[in-house]
Formats: sequence, C-alpha cells, structure tokens
Amino acid sequence: MDLDLNILRQDLAGKFIGHPFHYYREIGSTNDEAFRLGLQGAAEGTAIFADSQNTGKGRMQRVWHSPAGVNIYTSVILRPSFDAARAPQISLAAGVAAAEMMDFYFPNQIHLKWPNDILIGGKKVCGILTQMKTSGSGIDFVVVGIGINVNSRYDQFPEDIRDIATSLSIVSGRTMAREELIIHLYENMAKWYRELAKSGFGAIREKWLSLSPMIGHRVSVGFGVETISGKAVGLGEDGSLMLCTAENGIIKVLAGDATILKRG
Repeated sequence: MDLDLNILRQDLAGKFIGHPFHYYREIGSTNDEAFRLGLQGAAEGTAIFADSQNTGKGRMQRVWHSPAGVNIYTSVILRPSFDAARAPQISLAAGVAAAEMMDFYFPNQIHLKWPNDILIGGKKVCGILTQMKTSGSGIDFVVVGIGINVNSRYDQFPEDIRDIATSLSIVSGRTMAREELIIHLYENMAKWYRELAKSGFGAIREKWLSLSPMIGHRVSVGFGVETISGKAVGLGEDGSLMLCTAENGIIKVLAGDATILKRG
C-alpha cells in the first residue's frame, strides 16, 4: 500500500500546510524530525510524513505503535504569533480538524476525548502530540504530530491495546486511500488554524464540544498516581477541562487522561 507521492506533491503544491512536504519511508519520530527542522528555520506549514516510525511518540511518554505502509504518521510546523499561554488551543484545533476530516467518511461516529484523542465506536483511532519551542512569552514554533490508524488490521495492534484501539479500515471494512485522507487532513488543519489566528478560540471550542460526549457527564482524570473526579462542564480558554467537583466547585484540569464514569 505504497503512497503515490506524485499525487500528494502535485495536490499540496502551493498549499499553506503540506508545502514543503518531507517524506520518509522509515524514521524514528516525525515529531523529532519536525522539531529539528523547526530549529533550522523551516517555514510554517512544513509537513513531515513517514510510512513507519520506530520510536513513535504518544502522550505522557507512551509509544505510538507505527506499523509500515498502512497508517498516517505526520507532523506539521506552525509559527503562531500569539502568546505561549494559548498554545494548548492549537492542539484542540488540530483535534477538531482531524475529527472533522474523519466525520466526513464516518458521519456521527467520531468523538473527541479530552485532551486530544479521537474515538470511533468507543475505541481510539487517532492521537495528537504537540511540542513547542518558546522565547520568553512568545512561540518560536509548534510541532503538531498526528497519528491516525487507517488500514491497520486487528492482529497488527499489540495485544495490550486490541480492546481499546481500532482503525478506519476495521470500521469501514475496506482499505482507505491515505493520499486522500492526508490532503483532506492538511486542508482542515489550515482552515481551523486560520480560524484560531483570526477569530480566537470560540468557534473551535464550540466545534470541539459538539464532537465530545464528555460534557455533562461525570469523568475521572488521572495524572500519574493522582485522580480527580467531577462533572465535565466545559473547556477553558487555555484548553483545560472544566470540572465541577463536590469538594472544590469548578476547577481547571490542564493535563491527564479523562474517562467517562459509568453510572451506578
């Protein structure tokens, strides 16, 4: 299932995201390579794509399973002009962009799980990892890494995640063209990033909330050995999850793994 690089490069030529487009058959981590290019002054919108990763990164020091030739492993360099305090908004905007792209193919089946996982049928199909280089209160650049399980088979997932992970192909029952998905993803990222830069976080927050089943439900958020539980009531301007707890009222949670608690 090799990519047609000619189609990709022709379609991405002149686009805001995806030009230039760096392709690697195998790499350690697209985020690491994007960060290296960012330090060298790579232009905003530069995209890195790998057919496989041998040290793919997930959140909280986890490994992102990256078999060859079947999925999307990509990182994009952005150079926003706003303060570093707003950087989490970029991660949420990327989540909205990827979820909206997949919702086109799987209407009403895609859900966002705070802070940056995308689920289909209750199983993880996409993860997002952002990394940032700052100068004082400003941002030099942000690397947005996105991994989407496109054509992975069930038996290609490690046994410990087979019950919680899936792919677009498993759900649809057919092989999906990665070229089409990549182009659509980059177009959506450009649209929502420009919305964030021009008009702020409002529309992105509204779209995120419309795609998340968490709001209005009791959730637990784990970070290391700590766990906080409460009713999810919204998103803060800083990308935090707003929880209403019996002990402390409304609190802001900035990091962790959130899970909807079952009734009973």
